[in-house]
Amino acid sequence: MPATQHKGSCLCGAVKVEVAGSLPRPDACHCSKCRKQTGHYLVSTDVPESKLTVHGEDHVRWYQSSGKVRRGFCGTCGSTLFWDASTLDEIAVAMGLFDGPTETSLWGHIFTDDKGDYYEITDGLLQRDQ
Repeated sequence: MPATQHKGSCLCGAVKVEVAGSLPRPDACHCSKCRKQTGHYLVSTDVPESKLTVHGEDHVRWYQSSGKVRRGFCGTCGSTLFWDASTLDEIAVAMGLFDGPTETSLWGHIFTDDKGDYYEITDGLLQRDQ
């Protein structure tokens, strides 16, 4: 039976998140901006903003990475938290934040044309160039 709430936090615990309901299937973004932000690639799940509760929001810092997208991170420990497009009613939450079972699985990889040359994607999941 799926969990009705998923909880997690950044590395230092200053920012805590709760998502009501099941987590949508995440994707792995290999674009150069996600790779630079995280040090590898970003795996995140798109959650309706109405289902996300953030505790310690005063510790969240935002970086406007483009005209329509901002990226959230913990101002204390630097953990990647969010990817937020101003045109959507959803926010991407980094999967690494969640504690315990997430009861979901990766659906695929995006922006694979930008992936690093030091690794291969060999899991057989869908790959999108952009």
